[in-house]
Amino acid sequence: MPKGSGKVVAQNKKASHDYFIEETYEAGIVLRGTEIKSIRNGRVQLKDSFARISNGEVFLNNAHISPYEQGNQFNHDPLRERKLLLHRQQINKLIGATKQQGYSIVPLKMYLKDGFAKVLIGLAKGKKNYDKRESLKKKEATREMARAFKDSQR
Repeated sequence: MPKGSGKVVAQNKKASHDYFIEETYEAGIVLRGTEIKSIRNGRVQLKDSFARISNGEVFLNNAHISPYEQGNQFNHDPLRERKLLLHRQQINKLIGATKQQGYSIVPLKMYLKDGFAKVLIGLAKGKKNYDKRESLKKKEATREMARAFKDSQR
């Protein structure tokens, strides 16, 4: 199965609006018992989340996984820091890239693949405001062309 495929649980649509995504990596997540149950229910939000490298390990911060309803005292903290599982070569590449000015690691989507929760993270460079406006214009132009083509087919 190619990376990024599986049952998509959450997407970070704001990431593609705010950043140029240069490379993507598939990472596993270290979770607690009730967290995977909440993920399977689709109660995940990646909106303001980001990944950070410390001591040669990658951590996912600010990813909100809601507490499981039947979890009682064993529930988890919704915004806790979660470790991402990557190969050493991938981590070294990310360390080298994030040392450059303007690069960061952003989660793009979370999905279930063969029963395991995975995160697609991207090496991203921030967009300026004029870049955001330009990409919105391109998107609107393609929509208009598709609409015109559809009308001409009738």
